[in-house]
Amino acid sequence: MKPFPLTVLLILLSLILAIHPAARAQNAAPKPAAPKPAATKLPDNLIASLDSHPELTYARYGDRELKLDLYRPRDAEGKLPAIVCIHGGGWFKGDRSSMTKLAQALAARGYVTATISYRLSGEAKFPAAIQDCKAAVRFLRAHAETYGVDVDKIGATGLSAGGQLAALLATSGGVPELEGDGGNPDASSAVQACVAMGAQSDLETERIRELSSAPENPHYRPFLGATLDEAPEIYALASPRHHLDKADPPLLFMAGELDDASTHADDARADLEELGIPTGLVLIPNGPHAFLGRQTTFDIGLDATAKFFDEHLK
Repeated sequence: MKPFPLTVLLILLSLILAIHPAARAQNAAPKPAAPKPAATKLPDNLIASLDSHPELTYARYGDRELKLDLYRPRDAEGKLPAIVCIHGGGWFKGDRSSMTKLAQALAARGYVTATISYRLSGEAKFPAAIQDCKAAVRFLRAHAETYGVDVDKIGATGLSAGGQLAALLATSGGVPELEGDGGNPDASSAVQACVAMGAQSDLETERIRELSSAPENPHYRPFLGATLDEAPEIYALASPRHHLDKADPPLLFMAGELDDASTHADDARADLEELGIPTGLVLIPNGPHAFLGRQTTFDIGLDATAKFFDEHLK
């Protein structure tokens, strides 16, 4: 028998490949990638409805000035509750602009809001950052007449490292080591409600022990100056859960559904419930750690945050 010409064999092979399901699957064009989630954007008319006061100096340490940006609904009358918004970035990076959209959206719902800068771990280790947060609260109270703030109704929120600082701000009222000397010492730094987003509420866990001991970890050792084993007292002082008592304000935790379970604050919430303090956990469906950057997850988080503050500050 004569062998088939090469061209005939190639034609037969191509027909087999075209018919066979597995071959078709292997040679099929790749599926288009899922569309990227839309980034958060606020309506122009919402932004236009606000009075903005950018670059306000709220604390001074020698020549070092710390700034905040303040927002207030233009048509609102009288004094309004206020919310301090604290950015994340692992305590070593980030800036207050990442909280601008949340601050503006909350302001449009009837609040005075302030996004704050604070000293990062590369500039000053703990407790500098929380001392700055407390100085910001004192600034709002000291300038309540200027910006129309109800001094009895100030809340705090933040994401990631900012969430930890917000929770610590809420639970550490009256702790002298955390007050600092950022100005307005006669004003109180206490807050009356808090929403901690993507936050570590307990810095004394085995998970934190391992992370703080990892040489490449940029978070805990640079922020706190040592590992948990080396300085357990510092980690306790920085841990919101460590300070819980009956005087603490309502404290809601919020996290993206895709975030690490350590952001759920299970033990801290159990402690708060035992103390009779309003608390809870909002999980943002399909939300990543930085859920404020996506429009769909931002909107869910905004509604839940505003609902909590409306209940406890208005």
